[in-house]
Formats: sequence, C-alpha cells, structure tokens
Amino acid sequence: MSVFARQAERTARLLQLTPGWKRLQQLQPDCDDQTTRAILDEAASFSERVLQPLNTPGDREGCTVSERRVRTPAGFADAYRQYAQAGWLGMDVPDTFGGQSLPLTVQAACSSLFERGCVALMMAAGSSRAASHLLARAADAETATEWVPRLVAGEWAATICISEPDAGSDVGRLRTRAEFIDSEWRISGQKIWISFGDHDMTERIGHCLLARTGDAPGTRGLSLFLVPNRIDGQPNGISLDRIEEKMGLHGSPTCALRFDGARGILIGQQGRGLPELFAMIELMRLLTACQGLGIASASADIAEAYAAERRQGGPPEAPPLPIAAHPDVRRQLQEIRSRTEVLRAAVLELATIMDLARLEPDPQLRSQLSDLAGWMLPLIKNFGAGAGFDVANAAIQVLGGAGYTKDWPLEQYLRDSRVMTIYEGTTGMQALDFLTRRLWREEGRGLRLFQARARQEIGDLAARYPDKAEEALLTFDTFDAFSTRLMALQSDPDTALYQAHAYMTAAWDAVTAWMTLRLGDGPASPRSSRAADPNRGLRPRGRG
Repeated sequence: MSVFARQAERTARLLQLTPGWKRLQQLQPDCDDQTTRAILDEAASFSERVLQPLNTPGDREGCTVSERRVRTPAGFADAYRQYAQAGWLGMDVPDTFGGQSLPLTVQAACSSLFERGCVALMMAAGSSRAASHLLARAADAETATEWVPRLVAGEWAATICISEPDAGSDVGRLRTRAEFIDSEWRISGQKIWISFGDHDMTERIGHCLLARTGDAPGTRGLSLFLVPNRIDGQPNGISLDRIEEKMGLHGSPTCALRFDGARGILIGQQGRGLPELFAMIELMRLLTACQGLGIASASADIAEAYAAERRQGGPPEAPPLPIAAHPDVRRQLQEIRSRTEVLRAAVLELATIMDLARLEPDPQLRSQLSDLAGWMLPLIKNFGAGAGFDVANAAIQVLGGAGYTKDWPLEQYLRDSRVMTIYEGTTGMQALDFLTRRLWREEGRGLRLFQARARQEIGDLAARYPDKAEEALLTFDTFDAFSTRLMALQSDPDTALYQAHAYMTAAWDAVTAWMTLRLGDGPASPRSSRAADPNRGLRPRGRG
C-alpha cells in the first residue's frame, strides 16, 4: 500500500471516530461509508499520479515573467485542468453551478491528500474554489451563472486581493478606490501578495477585490468587487508589477498587481465588502490547516520509513540497529505522528461542525454549531499551519544530515510551509481575534459549547482510558482558569492582549487533549463504541 493510500485509510478511520460524521451521513445519505472511502482512495491515487510528480520539479523550475505575463512550471496547467475535469475543484460547490454538492467534510478529507501532492499548485485551486462559493452565495444571478461553472470546470480562475503596500492586516487602511463612472464601477490602486494573481493556466482570471467606495473610515467604506483580467477578450486595465522572490512555494506566483480604471462588478452590498469576503476567508483558513496537515502527513511518513531502514548504533559486536529502535528516536517519531493525527482529527471535527451548522434543521442548534465553528477556526488555522512546519522540521532531525539535503523533500516542505502561519491571518491576528471576539465580544459562547462537547466525550471515554481522561481534565481545568482570568481583564486590554498568544496556545492544548483521547490506543484506531449523538453538549436554547 502506498503512503497516499495509507493516508486515505487513516482519514477514513478517523471519520468513523468523529461524532458529527454519522449525523452528517443521516442528513446527506449519499455520503455512505463505501462511497466516501472510494472518493478518498481516488483522491489519493490522483494526488500520487498527477500532483506529486510536479512538486519537486515545480519548486526547482519556479515561475517566470515573460512579456509581462507569468509562466508557471511545466505540467502545472495540464494538471490543473485534470484536477478540475475530474470534479475535484467543485466537490462541495452546489450542483446547480456544476459542482457535486458534497459536504465540506469530504472536501477537507481529500484536501490534505492533494496538498501533500503539490501544495504550490493547489494554491490556485484553493482560491478558485473559495471564490466559487463566494460568487454562488453573494453575486447577482447573471455573474454567478457566468463565472461559477467556469471556475469549477477549470476554464477560468480566481484570486483574493486584499493587501496593499501600506495595509496588510490593517484592512481599514486600504486605499484602492472604486468609482461609479458611466454606469459601471472603475477600480484603481495597487494590490500585493496575490497568489496566482497572474498565470498561464486558464484563459481568464477574476480578482475578488476590496476597494473603498465611500468616505467612511476603516472597513465601513469597503466594498467587494469581481475584477476580471480580461473583458470581451481585451485587457481590463490590470498590469503585473512583479512576482515575489520567496523562500518557498516557488511554483505558486505571488504577484503585485496594479489596477488602472479596471472595470469591476459589485458583489453584495456597497460598504459591506469585508463581511461578504469573510465567507471566502473562512474556507481558505480551513484550507490552510489542510495544507499543514498534508505536509505533516508526508513528513511523518518519511521520518518513519527512514528510521526503519537507516541502521546505526547498538553493540559493536552485532549488526547495527535500525535507528527506530533507539529510545530517543522512538520519542521523536511518536511526537511527530501524534501531532499529525491530532491535527487530522481536529480538521475533521471542525469540518463536520461547519457542515452541521448549515444542514441541521433546528435553527437554534445551527446557531450554536456556528458559534462553535467560529471558536475553533482560529485554532485550526494557526496550529494546523504550524504543524506543517514543525513536523517537517522534526522529520529533518530524524534524518539528520540527509534531511538537510535536496535528496529528500523535507527541506522543501519546510520552506513551503513557513508562510502558512502568516497568510490568511497571522498568528498574532488570530490570537487577538480569538480573545477579543470569541471570548469577549461573543461572551464565550463558543468556549462554553466547546467545553461541554469535549468534557462529555472525555467522560464517555474515562472508563476505557482513565489516565488519559484525568490528564485531559487537568488540561481543561487549567484552560478554564485562564479563560476566567482573561474575561476579567476586559477593563485592562493591554495586559490581556499581551497574553493573547499564550491563551490561544492553551486553547489548542485543550483541543489536543480532547483529540488525543479520541484517538485512544493509537493514531486513527477504529472504535465502534462511539456515542451516536454528534451534538453532545449542544442543546437548543430553551429546552431541557
């Protein structure tokens, strides 16, 4: 069995341990276990056959600029077309727009397999998929009908354009302007850090762009636009300034673009650009965790295989031992695998919660699940991204000097993953959001739901794993006390904000303790005794 097939198997087993999965199957019965496993197996095969062979060559060739256009590495355009034509790009896009209407959970389960194959190329797929959801939900009918099917088919592509030279995380300082001239919107300004902002893989690119349409300060004056690079076959006032020379992700062109009176289509309501765009950002933040998981999965497999084959040490009179036999190497391998599988479990947990927040018939329950998803998303994004880098780094340590060379892909995984805690919201921004919005502004609603849900499962498993359950509860008690202290510090924000990163880390420690207990005897070990109620700890308000 290939390493890709083994990852698909691990994912399928973990789905069975995820309480919300059975409930999700009840609401969407076409996702039976046999069908889901077949999808996972085919995703593993596609990634191994089509994507992985491009990863190292794409990194070494990189992207170039010729005649003011970006040229992607050899094979990228064909692989992107194959990916879309096989239906992967539109897995969870509504079937009314040419997608398959599969749950987000199935898409996320497959995503880490694709990211493992070639994370640089998947940067293009991620933004186009997220844009498909955005336009299907918020664009006018004509725009959605024109764009979404072509995005899903891979004929066109899309980007997200937010940052500017003097406004990155501080979105309220964006200066790109949109003016309504002669019955159409015209956009002028500069945008940077645009993944696949220009490329040769599709005939048309639509930029999902924030621009200022009024004089209101901060984010209140921002509106969202779709700005095509070409209209009626002609350039639309968009020029490429440069592509960035980066540490990693060499196959993914990071572009700076200039907009000079480019025609745009207003998406949603004027002045509501950031809330409209946030639905797209949420999907991309979960995707970032899948990127980290894909790289961590590959790195863990490499470390384990190398340690089993590399022989060194032991009694001098005997043949050398596999280094996996040495206690400290066993410790390193155990930490690598544990961190990887905890992340896999947490990604599937959050994805099922996000699905059920959309599909549950009870509106109060949907609201609670939405609060819980909002609470977990900053954690999954940040620590999922961090796991990609940290596990690759730990795997290099297991390989020693060999891991530091280009003979092994670990050094590329390390470079490619370093940016993941930076884009889609830096670690610091995620921590501030987690404290000020999820704890303070929402008065800890998501926190209370998390505590109830996790403690219920820990209690259910305590008889089987008493020591692990006791350790998990101690972690939860520590986190509870931290939450209480920070809730009391709202009148002293500077003191509280200084502790925001530590607080978010403590929350992830609690999630880790929960997922570790779910994994039980080992990574992704199947257990048929999972409780049937996926909404444990969640009850509609006003009911007993």
